[in-house]
Amino acid sequence: MPIAIVGAGMAGLTCASRLAEAGRAVRVFDKGRGPGGRMSARRVELDGETLHFDHGAQYFTARDERFRRQVERWHGEGVIAPWPAAKDGAWVGTPAMNAPIRVMADALGVQFGARVEAIRADESGWVLEGDGLPDEAFATVICAVPAEQVAPLFARHHNHLAELAQATVSDPCWTVMAAFDGRVDLNDTIHDAGAIGWAARNNSKPGRAEPECWVIQGSPDWSREYLEEEAEAVVRLLLEEFRTQAGGALPPLRHAAAHRWRYARSGDAGEGAIWDADKRIGACGDWLKGPRVECAFLSGWELAEAILKDG
Repeated sequence: MPIAIVGAGMAGLTCASRLAEAGRAVRVFDKGRGPGGRMSARRVELDGETLHFDHGAQYFTARDERFRRQVERWHGEGVIAPWPAAKDGAWVGTPAMNAPIRVMADALGVQFGARVEAIRADESGWVLEGDGLPDEAFATVICAVPAEQVAPLFARHHNHLAELAQATVSDPCWTVMAAFDGRVDLNDTIHDAGAIGWAARNNSKPGRAEPECWVIQGSPDWSREYLEEEAEAVVRLLLEEFRTQAGGALPPLRHAAAHRWRYARSGDAGEGAIWDADKRIGACGDWLKGPRVECAFLSGWELAEAILKDG
């Protein structure tokens, strides 16, 4: 029977790719409409132009040799490029942040629009319950979603994993995507500026189109304070803070929208990955190793290696 992986972000797709390379049958399910997870990107059609926003993770770095090798492969394939405006050693997907995720998802044939609401064990194996899911059993089930979504799935099946996930809390983030009719008088990136945790001129990234597009992310504390606010109010408040950072003047606004990330920056449970060979269930994700894209990759890789070692 195949292995089921719930979640098509960096961790889940890395785990699935490594297992597939080793000849294992893998099925990946994700509730979203397309690949990305926290590396998602958004396009907006406006007046015959396409506006681009990387509204999740802004860039990533590579320290571990395993991830550096993968980054070199992606660079050779043309799906990532350096972005020195963020910092030395920063990389971004091209033409959008989700480009490397999309390559992995396409190779694996991820089933999107599949919402897993519960898992259960029967005599034939593990069964996924929810919307858009196949009526079949799996030998193994892997959870590669944020900690807050892991706990309810595994509460009846693995106490340690569920309790660990429940204790590992993510920071939220309100993100505003704004396009302007003219260049904003700011550096390409700003950070830790009042209510703004990070803001970036998206069109300064390699492979992006010319329209002046900005991603403005609220700080964790600010986003938590306004977490249940209406999106329109968040747009107004963060744009006013952005205007202050720009010296009180902004070009005419062409487009603005807000996205609420309830689980933006993960916690760090310090576990790397979790694998229970007896129950044939496991978990991977940045929440187990640290709030960085590289940590998500390494968590998925380490879980796959643990599964393969078991035979």
